[in-house]
Amino acid sequence: MKIFIFTSFLVCLITIICPVEILADTTLEVYMNDFYSKSNEAKLILKEIENNLKEGSRKNVCSRQREAARLGLLANKSLIKAFEVEGANPPMQAIKASQQRWESILNEC
Repeated sequence: MKIFIFTSFLVCLITIICPVEILADTTLEVYMNDFYSKSNEAKLILKEIENNLKEGSRKNVCSRQREAARLGLLANKSLIKAFEVEGANPPMQAIKASQQRWESILNEC
């Protein structure tokens, strides 16, 4: 019985002194995940619109197109923030080209 109590005390003491680290997402990973998820979702919406147009359906095209553009613009903002968090210079020429493309999609309807 004394060994059990001593062992239990020792285990509790070790867990208090040496806690297990939690591997949480860093700020950079959060922004990058946000960028990838939003840009993929926007591309998926545009692909669905393309398929619907090929089938001859124009149902909710403009509203879904605007939604995809908004997601694309938000994705660009997340990418810029990820570069800022990392302390690196973002490729502004590519980001501006992407932003112009999303804005043109937003303004087409």
